[in-house]
Amino acid sequence: MSDFSIKDLSIKDKTAIVGIGQTEFSKKLEGSEVELASEAILNALDDAGIKLSEVDGLASYTQEATSEVVLSRNMGFGDITYFGQVAYGGGGGPGVVGHAAMAVATGQCNVAVAWRSRKRASGGARRPWSKGAGVQEDFAVNYTRPFGVIRPVDEIAMLTQRYMHEYGATREHLCNIAMAVRKHANNNPLAMMRDKKMSRDDYMNARWISRPLCLFDNCLETDGALAAVIVRADRAKDCKNKPAYIHAFAQGFHKQHQVMQNFFCDDPLKGPAWVVARKLYELSDIKAKDIDVAQIYDAFTPLILLSLEGYGFCKRGEAPAFTENGNLEVGGKLPINTSGGGLSEAYVHGFNLITEAVKQLRGTSPNQVKDAENCLVTAGEGVPTGAMILRK
Repeated sequence: MSDFSIKDLSIKDKTAIVGIGQTEFSKKLEGSEVELASEAILNALDDAGIKLSEVDGLASYTQEATSEVVLSRNMGFGDITYFGQVAYGGGGGPGVVGHAAMAVATGQCNVAVAWRSRKRASGGARRPWSKGAGVQEDFAVNYTRPFGVIRPVDEIAMLTQRYMHEYGATREHLCNIAMAVRKHANNNPLAMMRDKKMSRDDYMNARWISRPLCLFDNCLETDGALAAVIVRADRAKDCKNKPAYIHAFAQGFHKQHQVMQNFFCDDPLKGPAWVVARKLYELSDIKAKDIDVAQIYDAFTPLILLSLEGYGFCKRGEAPAFTENGNLEVGGKLPINTSGGGLSEAYVHGFNLITEAVKQLRGTSPNQVKDAENCLVTAGEGVPTGAMILRK
């Protein structure tokens, strides 16, 4: 009988993020997505102290418009020995970095760059639900689109109504989430909402987008790009800035999953986070009770409720109460989205959650959590998703 264990193949702590970079976040930024991506990557490599010619691995989202070949040729990378993409938009962030980490840990490449570049706020990008853009599943065409469930916000609104019915959550709880991340953004000079404070009355009086979700339950539309540089742990200690070690990473979705809907499952409120969390903690020495700070994907405020439960920070139905008493703010039980997240810093398919996690572990976040030793980063709940745990 072999003594082999799956743990022998673990990438636990074998790689680290050693460089992060970004562009300005705004609406109608000048430059193409290629130019924005190039700027963010240059900044990330400079942050790491690594030369362009050393890059031999590339990881991105399937929705990335900038091809690996164009980017590599224009920037002057070395020969590329690994490249890959992760699907499902906001479900991709930790997956993109996780795939790069696996490639580095197994010797497929030595210096991997992961990035995301978008010009969504300029109005040129076609929404995936718009006419002619196609849809991911015939299921949606047949069973939801004809009845007015057209946009992602409509799909999440349906799940939110169900959650409110089952567990007594109210708009006050959604407001707690929106206000917590806005407070963090107000202290972040890079955030789009840095100068826009929000009161509870502002939230309650905001226009409806899809009941029960109002304007402030929805993420921003943003132009911008971000990037991260991943190397082996033995090299990480020699880079310019403190490394954030990739301790654990997982992806997944459950066997009855439907993209962005989950309406026709045995349990519509038990999404892919539950599958990912089980695998993530199986591969990790750090469990939910040990997490110091979390960057939780927040395209919509209700996703925070579902993720708090899915990743084990509270039991089913307890997430609304978990949002109370400042628990989600710095100094609270679980500070989340300390840059402002997708709701108030920028929406770049969650990649800013990754860079903020690195800042927390370096001690350079504008909303620094005292003595933070680790950080959970999650991708979109509602689509095939992923998560990772970074540590000092």
